[in-house]
Amino acid sequence: MQQLGLNGVELRSQPVEGWMGAPAIPNAGRGGGTPEQQAARKQAVADLSKWRLSASTSKMKEFRKWWEGEVGPIEIVKFDGINTIPDDVVDYCFTLAKTLGARAISCEIPVSQTEKLGKFADKHKLMVSYHGHGNVTDPEAFGHPRSWEKAMSFSKYNGCNVDIGHFVAGNGYAPVDFIKKYHDRISHIHLKDRKKDQGPNQVWGQGDTPIKEVLQMIKKEKYNIQATIEFEYPTPQGSDVLTEIGKCVQYCKEALS
Repeated sequence: MQQLGLNGVELRSQPVEGWMGAPAIPNAGRGGGTPEQQAARKQAVADLSKWRLSASTSKMKEFRKWWEGEVGPIEIVKFDGINTIPDDVVDYCFTLAKTLGARAISCEIPVSQTEKLGKFADKHKLMVSYHGHGNVTDPEAFGHPRSWEKAMSFSKYNGCNVDIGHFVAGNGYAPVDFIKKYHDRISHIHLKDRKKDQGPNQVWGQGDTPIKEVLQMIKKEKYNIQATIEFEYPTPQGSDVLTEIGKCVQYCKEALS
């Protein structure tokens, strides 16, 4: 991020908690792993929950100070499996995000479970933004606009993390009108370029996603929406990830110039 001149970030909880000393959860392995691997993972999950409930807020503040000094603000904190953990651990997740200075939590959970999580969001007065993909037929998936609308109906702190590439791939049109309508409920968008009709990720500018138009709209309207580069197209031969993300950064700069 320093090399590319980036500052704001959507940061997963794992690197934060790892820095704080949390126990690591091993991968399940192919096919779910052996019974021994499954048992080890189950114990690690239990150990993590126990660790989270005793985690020091001073360490959270220490991480925030270090990160902001090196890079910039942590605007969004993403939690995996937040819908599968005990209620008191969910409270911890909100505490961690708020202590880090985040203005929203992001996650990927079924639509039907957003009513319960929305109550935690109400309690902590912190937005939860639900990440969308390209599945527009499953009522439990975030892909079609009505999925976010249903989640938002449960709580004023239920919001949206709109991946504009996935949105175009699934819905066949850009989420410009959706962003305009719900801009105050969208904490951040993910930038990528995909083809319509569930098409693949493309080098930016070669797909059907109007990245420039969306960025220009956010700038013009002064929406408080973070735009997060999500690098997913195949790295071209002879290049590397850092170089390609650098091209994405330049693409954004040119779009906003």
